[in-house]
Amino acid sequence: MEFVIVTGLSGAGKTNALHAMEDSGFYCVDNLPPLLLDTFYDLCDTSDDNRLKKVAVVADARSGEMFADIPDVLGKLRLDGKQFKILFLDAKPNVLLVRYKGTRRKHPLIGEIISGSIEEAVELETELMNGVRAMADYVIDTTFMNPNELKERVTTLFSAGAVDSLLVTCMSFGYKYGLPPEADLVIDVRCLPNPFYIKELKTLTGLDEKVKNYILSFDVTQQFMEKLCGFIDFTLPLYRQDGKSELVIGVGCTGGKHRSVTVARLLNTHLLENGQKSAIHHRDIWKA
Repeated sequence: MEFVIVTGLSGAGKTNALHAMEDSGFYCVDNLPPLLLDTFYDLCDTSDDNRLKKVAVVADARSGEMFADIPDVLGKLRLDGKQFKILFLDAKPNVLLVRYKGTRRKHPLIGEIISGSIEEAVELETELMNGVRAMADYVIDTTFMNPNELKERVTTLFSAGAVDSLLVTCMSFGYKYGLPPEADLVIDVRCLPNPFYIKELKTLTGLDEKVKNYILSFDVTQQFMEKLCGFIDFTLPLYRQDGKSELVIGVGCTGGKHRSVTVARLLNTHLLENGQKSAIHHRDIWKA
């Protein structure tokens, strides 16, 4: 049985993630009180209904005071040997505020704030969620994602089953936009030759062969890729042995358009050619 618990911050995209999982064949339940997770897990596990052998459940702050029990509930489930994964949706506070003000929806913790401030409600929820975030198997930061990008990421995670082997996500990004908080490893490629200063390449991206060929035309780039791939090949069995479900490798250059995209693509190709389950995401490639 595949059993996935979807949780995270309000406004971070849990509804869109659940829709993506439903499209991937999961039986989905929204807003289940944490204290019912154990009972519902057993119901699905013992059921003869094949629809209940691939289940996604959302449990979040909408449960009110009951949500405070979720770390203990999840801990007990794991101590009892029950097999499940936790998907945590995250986003930066300023983005959550914009999303809430745009939809004019009521934050689930607004009643806990005397001042009625959405800013304080977001801050409170972030504090309450820290323990659950630390327990998560997958963390997706949706700060820079649109709904389609989130759907693609979730579909990639669970397309072959949540209990499959380690998934590597190669994520290109630009340092000028900040580090990706979900990255487990960060590779800085700002030391490589920069196509930005070549007139005919400046407006292109690492998705263009001209940019890729320019970067690879330097011996230092080829040596860099050889050593990077060797390092990743060495560490993957260690992460797999540690029980990690997803390894996010952030590859960063200044703007996230040329060098980082090229190196992330090359690394992703290397992994796929060696039989490793791998996906790619270009976080900042289309930013101005």
